Amino acid sequence: MPSLMVINVISTALLYFLCLLSLTTKVSSIPLDKYCPDTTTYTPNSPYHANLKILLSDLSSNASTSDNGFYNSTAGTNPDIVYGLFLCRGDVAADTCHDCVTTASKEILQVCPSRSVAMVWYDLCFLRYSNRSIFNIKDTSIQVLTFIVVNITDSGELSSVYLKNTMNDLAFSAATDQSGKKFATKDVDYGAFQNLYGLAQCTPDLSTDDCHSCLEETILQLPNCCEVNWGARVLFPSCYLRFGYPTAQLLRPPPPTSTSSKGGISSQLKIAIVVSVIGAVVLFSIGIWCMRTKARRRDNATEEEITGNTGYVDGSDMITVPSLQYDLRTIETATDNFSDDNKIGEGGFGAVYKGTLFNGQEIAVKRLSKSSGQGEKEFKNEVLLVAKLQHRNLVRLLGFCLERQEKILIYEFVPNKSLDYFLFDSKKREQLDWSRRYKIIGGIARGILYFHEDSRLRIIHRDLKASNILLDGDMNPKIADFGMARIFGVDQIEGSTNRIVGTFGYMSPEYIMYGQFSVKSDVFSFGVSILEIISGKKNSNFYQSSENEDLLGFSWKCWRNGKSLELVDPCLGDSYLKDEVIKCIHIGLLCVQENVDIRPSMPSVVHMLNSSLDTLPLPLQPPFFDRTKTELNFRKRMESCSLNEASISELNPR
Repeated sequence: MPSLMVINVISTALLYFLCLLSLTTKVSSIPLDKYCPDTTTYTPNSPYHANLKILLSDLSSNASTSDNGFYNSTAGTNPDIVYGLFLCRGDVAADTCHDCVTTASKEILQVCPSRSVAMVWYDLCFLRYSNRSIFNIKDTSIQVLTFIVVNITDSGELSSVYLKNTMNDLAFSAATDQSGKKFATKDVDYGAFQNLYGLAQCTPDLSTDDCHSCLEETILQLPNCCEVNWGARVLFPSCYLRFGYPTAQLLRPPPPTSTSSKGGISSQLKIAIVVSVIGAVVLFSIGIWCMRTKARRRDNATEEEITGNTGYVDGSDMITVPSLQYDLRTIETATDNFSDDNKIGEGGFGAVYKGTLFNGQEIAVKRLSKSSGQGEKEFKNEVLLVAKLQHRNLVRLLGFCLERQEKILIYEFVPNKSLDYFLFDSKKREQLDWSRRYKIIGGIARGILYFHEDSRLRIIHRDLKASNILLDGDMNPKIADFGMARIFGVDQIEGSTNRIVGTFGYMSPEYIMYGQFSVKSDVFSFGVSILEIISGKKNSNFYQSSENEDLLGFSWKCWRNGKSLELVDPCLGDSYLKDEVIKCIHIGLLCVQENVDIRPSMPSVVHMLNSSLDTLPLPLQPPFFDRTKTELNFRKRMESCSLNEASISELNPR
């Protein structure tokens, strides 16, 4: 009986060829991907719902008359106004564009029911709407990556550098396109009788600079995925890029439709082509099955171990471990053989180095120490988890290396180090004025919200703290260090463990005492972080000798006595908005309440950050920790764990 691999190859080939032939007749009703955040919703038959229907009808009716395959419009007035737009691929005809937009206008209400914000991507068009203006704005906050993960047997001289150079040329051509479409294609010979086809496009309402910048961000994804793939798409709300090899015909523009018998392909001939190709695939697959069975079984076992049977990797958006792998020699060269001069940090699992790849790209290399607590399970967890996460407030994983007993993770380089580097230094924290601190609080909240609600599966970080918040060139926060994160199903919100991981001072009481963790555990850690950001003080080092009072207790006393501003970092002086500071202290205290059930969820936290102080519920007193007794009990509990379940924790966080 043929293996599952053979069946998958056959079914995949059938799907590709049927889709290819269908491009000449109709638009697929199956979207490539969608984005449907549930942070804001509308009620059926509400004014917003009525305006949305009007908007979608308007978009659909203008799809066949748009000169450049792009149209934006609004419907209604505040507070129920709806903004919307569509973008058709620059190489499709007006009637095809109309068919795709009409399909998208109908399907978006089905795939994103009752959502006030939604996006849906198809092969030939993209449609989005929102309750906030989306016009003339570069938006790269949402990212969709789709790959065809099949090794190329004869790739000639193709390399990631060659691919990036080609795509850079393409991005410039699209950004400077004089036709008004901001669209370009490129078909180049890279040797070995093979061609590389590329396509890039922006929404025409972007400026030339914004379009080019948007496409540059898509190109940054290419080294992660594309040396071993037939082709790939990188989709943003404001731009997208795709490339393909000759075998990836779906990435080429659709052939022109012809209604006459001359020059057309008959249905019988199409069927004959499909049957012949499938037959060839079957014979080829059976021929190589015996040679690849052992290797495939090994790969399948690894993939199953990585996913933990969670279904995290799905067929619609495949990212596999081989597609992210770097060789050790490349990493050693990039870091000058892990030179101490390139070391930029040291964490619980090992050192972090700055590196520069041969193409000039700067990277951060996390080299896990051989004596660290993170074993192969945590390593694989972090690789597959972070590779699938795409958000502006998360550090982006570029790849990994697992060679000669080395376990290495390669991330984007974030130039301003970590939040604790600034926040807990008496001089450097002066660079964090209130507006920056407030922006950091909001960015962390949005990142955790993505973990809990908007990513494909629910994720609990379990080690949120200032040293795991990195700051980019504009001091925007990016959550890092996902080795201890847990992946849950969309309906699962809590779990328990005997293996306590995290950092003392940030862990919730139910996690320390009973090993119970949930999304509310991250909420507790976030609350601690808010109070640290406001005060400039580290929770674990804050204890008052006279009252054995930690930062949480001191914050509660200040708030209860109506003296919340006594918590504020003195280096801020008077250069802050009092209402914003008091609101953030209030939210922080709500997050660190001892009762799990009354802590707010992250959607509620984000909503409260955008609400007035008067609408917030009153917090209850946070838990009291006798530091000496708690740490003693914590150590005893860790010592009771077996060697195979050694905890990964820091009693004195870096």
